[in-house]
Amino acid sequence: MMIQDTPIHALTPFTLLDYKDRTACIVWFSGCNMRCAYCHNPDIVLGNGTKSEEDVLEFLERRSGLLDGVVISGGEATCYKGLPAFLEKIKRMGYEVKLDSNGTYPNTIKYLFENHLIDYMALDYKASACAFQKVTRTGRRLWNNFQNTLEYLCANQKGKFEVRTTVHTDLLKEQDINAIISDLEEKNYSGTYYLQAYTHKEDGTLGHMLDQVKVLDTELIQESRKFRIDYRNF
Repeated sequence: MMIQDTPIHALTPFTLLDYKDRTACIVWFSGCNMRCAYCHNPDIVLGNGTKSEEDVLEFLERRSGLLDGVVISGGEATCYKGLPAFLEKIKRMGYEVKLDSNGTYPNTIKYLFENHLIDYMALDYKASACAFQKVTRTGRRLWNNFQNTLEYLCANQKGKFEVRTTVHTDLLKEQDINAIISDLEEKNYSGTYYLQAYTHKEDGTLGHMLDQVKVLDTELIQESRKFRIDYRNF
């Protein structure tokens, strides 16, 4: 993926929802290596950047003492090779950093954690193995990369990440979610697993998804002995 001089699509100056117990801003990186049909951010995934790193750093200098953290989202920020150096500058300013990621760049994520460049991560578990290609419109290589990231996080970063899945029942069924839960149990995941029901976006998604005719039947989702399952928008 080509590195842009202005890799950042937009900056949300304030949120209380995206980084738990933190006042934060959100930095939205343009571009993504997936093409999930339900994605609410087609302009970010397919568009070009409009802001530079310097724009964001200047904003953070002005918000020093007013914000606790920075959420790095997208798109997929780990596609950007300059991300580690950018986060070094943010950390030197005293901010905590949360990364939202699809987990397909395991070496980058390992580097960010082990060099203390991120404090917390939300990992998108897009689909079970058999539905991964249908949901993400990618191939086996990215599934394997995601699995490498998940294994690393479960073994080394307990308490510093969460796992979440967005569910549109045209793409994922109850058996897919149960397969994900079994995989998380096998890897000894111990955080909260968030299941997020797709919410329709009137101005369109990346794959022009319609609203769900039927939402996930939570009665058919297996319970876990190792972690909590939390349902959002159900």
